[in-house]
Amino acid sequence: MPDPTEELEQRREESNQRADAFRASRDRLNADARLLADERAQIVDAIRAKSAEAQEHRRRRDELNAEVREAKALREEWNRKFQELSEKVQEMRRARPARQGAVPGWRLKKDLKELEFRHMTTALTGDQEKRLLEEMKRLEAAIREQEEQFRRDPGIEETLKAFAEARDEAEKHHAAVGELAESAQREHEAMVLLFEAGDELRRQADDVQAKLLEVKANADEAHRQHIAAIEEVRDIEKLLYAARGGRAPASWAPPTEAPREEDFLARLKKGEKVSTEDLLELQKRGRP
Repeated sequence: MPDPTEELEQRREESNQRADAFRASRDRLNADARLLADERAQIVDAIRAKSAEAQEHRRRRDELNAEVREAKALREEWNRKFQELSEKVQEMRRARPARQGAVPGWRLKKDLKELEFRHMTTALTGDQEKRLLEEMKRLEAAIREQEEQFRRDPGIEETLKAFAEARDEAEKHHAAVGELAESAQREHEAMVLLFEAGDELRRQADDVQAKLLEVKANADEAHRQHIAAIEEVRDIEKLLYAARGGRAPASWAPPTEAPREEDFLARLKKGEKVSTEDLLELQKRGRP
């Protein structure tokens, strides 16, 4: 008659091997989970760095936009002053009486522009061009003389200085608006690129997180299988202990119904599964 303990020994060995395999799989999966967790942490650190850098660009952009608004307000203010002074200068020119027989300054400027246009657009002989250039020089000299006479008045000179200052200030603030707006746009574009890079990193972090959860779930399942295999080994060892005539420890609680020894041995020889409770009760009763 074959020894029933041999089959139990074989089953115990197989269960031990399964327990070892599940433990190795669990440890490997846990190692993979740690690597994935480290990768996710690195991505999160990169996201924080990108976000902080983007926020700095946003802060600088907002500061520049505030400076743009201030420069625009100053530009409008100086444009208004420039326009007011321009009208005042024109009024002063119109109010100033021309010398007896002198051609008004506005007429001299109009004639000079017509000659300049003719010189650029008309084919002239050498003599015609010479006479045209001489007339242009005469008009320029007359305009210059009238301008000098106009500026000799102290009140007019002060107005003209204020007019020039207003024009220069308006141009200065207009240039500042353009430069500040360009700088603000560069800061904005840099901010957008960093936020987009952060979004891509978040997608990567989500992918890694999904893998991490999957690996951890597999590791938990491998651990559960490992524990189940260990418990199976212990159950088999209890069967071996009983089959070899040993007695169970007092901590093994007996079932309410005791199995017959003949039924137990018959089932054991057939390779059928025998419950731990049956073994405990049998040991409690004792074998000769």
